[in-house]
Amino acid sequence: MDIVIPLFDDFEPLDAIGPYQILGYLPEATVRFVSAGGNGAVTDSIGGLRPAVPTRYTDVEGCDVLVVPGGHGTRPLMTDEAFLDWLRRTHATTRYTASVCTGALLLGAAGLLDGLAATTHWAAAGELAAHGATYTPERVVREGRIVTAAGISAGIDMALHLAALLTDETTARAIQLHAEYDPMPPFDSGSWAKATPAVRERIRRLG
Repeated sequence: MDIVIPLFDDFEPLDAIGPYQILGYLPEATVRFVSAGGNGAVTDSIGGLRPAVPTRYTDVEGCDVLVVPGGHGTRPLMTDEAFLDWLRRTHATTRYTASVCTGALLLGAAGLLDGLAATTHWAAAGELAAHGATYTPERVVREGRIVTAAGISAGIDMALHLAALLTDETTARAIQLHAEYDPMPPFDSGSWAKATPAVRERIRRLG
């Protein structure tokens, strides 16, 4: 099973690493990172993670699963016709095409979300309509073989959902157990609806 995750400068690290951690444990699965340049490093949105990515995305003509992460680096790619065309061509070959966070905007810019329900990071929710999609405030939204996840940490939920679709629920549960993914967050502030005005103001300044 060939799983491809494109990386780019300013990608959100957990968007990519969360699904990689989960999907990499699927039986007979290989997870490959690809980038625009290949044979070089890309830098995450925080700045300290610089993975070397040896494969160019243009060298990939198809895969079983495509997972598109988000981050500030999605913005220039939304008008990069070469990259968007690659998304369209690759999607035509997949069993499932997925996104995390603002990766959904790249699927939308490629025309893959037209007429569909989808989710993304709360800060980008209003942008989905411009791509013909209907924002749905859920952690994971599946429309046929397109699966979108909300912001950052929701990529782990999405990957477990995919794991069950690609194998079976018991396997997905076993991978969840291995990851000890049993969230008990110290604060009930993980969504815009739950955040206090003070927290909302602070994230505006931090972002």
